[in-house]
Amino acid sequence: MTTNPRENPTRPWVGIGVLVFRGPDVLLVRRGRPPRQGEWSLPGGAQRLGERAEETARRELREEAGVEVGALDLLAVVDAITPGEAGAGPRFHYTIIDFLAPWLSGEPRPGGDVTAVAWCDSARPEPFDLWPEALRVIGLARRRLGLD
Repeated sequence: MTTNPRENPTRPWVGIGVLVFRGPDVLLVRRGRPPRQGEWSLPGGAQRLGERAEETARRELREEAGVEVGALDLLAVVDAITPGEAGAGPRFHYTIIDFLAPWLSGEPRPGGDVTAVAWCDSARPEPFDLWPEALRVIGLARRRLGLD
């Protein structure tokens, strides 16, 4: 049995998320592994040792969705904590740095640990049943972009 070093951590993991906008549409991915396996989410993933946050963002976008973006703008920091068994601490704990970026090129296609990709009308994300924090940062991005 293999163990996931991110499960039942002794410290938070740094995750990088990217809100990729093409006009009013935001790019979403369906997660292929825990946490949130099978759920729609913003693209992103864990930062590697020695990798700058912006490098992580661009790498994850290429791996998960095959897209390139323009300038990355820091948007929000989110704590994603999945409770564990009683008294055992969290099952997962990520501190996620979310960037906002305009789509430049590449037709989105699933890759890496992603099973599907989609452009979503950022004003109507309800069909994707997103995590409340994802909805919150989409709202922040819409305001920053002048879409609201």
